[in-house]
Amino acid sequence: MLHKLWSIFCIAFIQILLPLLNQKIYSMLETQNYIKENKQRFLEELIELLKIASVSADPAYKNEVLDCAEAVAKHLKNAGADQVEICTTPGNPIVFGEKIIDKKLPTVLVYGHYDVQPADPIELWKSGPFEPVVKKTEIHPEGAIFARGSADDKGQFFMHLKAFEAMMKTNILPCNVKFIIEGEEEVGSVSLAGFLEENKEKLACDVILISDTSLYNMEQPTVTTGLRGLSYVEVEVEGPNRDLHSGLYGGAVPNPINVLCQMIGSLIDDKGRITVEGFYDNVETVSDAERTEMNKLKDNPEAYKQEIGLKGLQGEEGYTTLERTSIRPTLDVNGIWGGYTGEGAKTVIPSKAFAKISMRLVPYQTPEEITGKFVNHFKKIAPDSVKLKVTPHHGGMPYVLKSDAPEFLAAKKAMEKAFGKEVLPFRSGGSIPITALFEQVLGAKSVLMGFGLSTDAIHSPNEHYGLSNFYKGIESIPYFFKYYTELKK
Repeated sequence: MLHKLWSIFCIAFIQILLPLLNQKIYSMLETQNYIKENKQRFLEELIELLKIASVSADPAYKNEVLDCAEAVAKHLKNAGADQVEICTTPGNPIVFGEKIIDKKLPTVLVYGHYDVQPADPIELWKSGPFEPVVKKTEIHPEGAIFARGSADDKGQFFMHLKAFEAMMKTNILPCNVKFIIEGEEEVGSVSLAGFLEENKEKLACDVILISDTSLYNMEQPTVTTGLRGLSYVEVEVEGPNRDLHSGLYGGAVPNPINVLCQMIGSLIDDKGRITVEGFYDNVETVSDAERTEMNKLKDNPEAYKQEIGLKGLQGEEGYTTLERTSIRPTLDVNGIWGGYTGEGAKTVIPSKAFAKISMRLVPYQTPEEITGKFVNHFKKIAPDSVKLKVTPHHGGMPYVLKSDAPEFLAAKKAMEKAFGKEVLPFRSGGSIPITALFEQVLGAKSVLMGFGLSTDAIHSPNEHYGLSNFYKGIESIPYFFKYYTELKK
């Protein structure tokens, strides 16, 4: 009997225990060493990805978009992901991959996008938009990579692939991970909602991790905890049935451009408040404590003015620049046109005038509510002498992640470990509608752990991404996985 038990033990030892004893036990230190040892390769691989002109807005680049999806899928497989797929959609494909190590553990869903903005105007680029180069700058003395998509969003989502690779190679992945990298973010993520609805089970997760935002600056790292929503409309004012001679008719007929300018001018009062009826009905009241925490970021109006070449600032009374661009709603004219705009003079009263207007929203405002209130108000203030047409365009919901949520605390702790300094919450003035969509469909909060800077020139000529930002992101992400898993246990 003893002999038989001994034989069973020996077999079990050889088949089960011995491999475990021989398996190398890795630590986070070794993961960070792996990242340092492979920094140059990571950069070289990113450069190759940036060479692919995956412009989603222009059908002429359709093949490049598909090539980029293939390249992303290949990187995911090489990093260690399973079930890597290039999923078809009515538009551009979405790349999916996952690594499930234990269904009882939390699951992090990483989101990014491989499509980029058009490079126009090409003549303003100092190097080719799809010919990546690394150059030193005053802000990036260690170097920055100049190319379209370097910061938005190839450089940022690629950090996650490399951090995942490092965790896999050093055997410290503490939880499950899934990836969705889409190809239509720059054209409104038009296929994403349907994809989420059709794949709820496949995409089921505990948290979504996104790097498509910025730090306040490298000296003061931040985690984005809020985004404003959006209501976007186009207005048209129509006067006479044709363009008229301004000498023969001027002073007797309504000029649509004059009328439109008067209407727009009345939308904001002398205290910087929006006059649309009911506009502030559902605006979130941010506590004094939250405002104090927010203003730890040291709002510097002089530096702010200097950066964008202004002599003065304006906005809603009673709020700092940081607050005006984050926790307060806004209304801005994005474009206005009508009449003759060519060279020389043409004395006409135009028959029509147009404008595009965007309103940034804060929590508890919805695009449907604000669009409806704007339409009603604009029609009310239009004189009877003109016809008015308001066309709503796209919108998006605001988003907030509380600074005591485990998702935020894990990101804060991770970045403090990598940066070696305090990390503060930061509400951004921009909009990322997919964050509200993720929460609505998948029931999970998003962590906006971005590493870009406001000076990266995203969507503009000479877009770039600091090498230090790129590497700090890769260093921070494994810590997020570690701390988030610990907080969820």
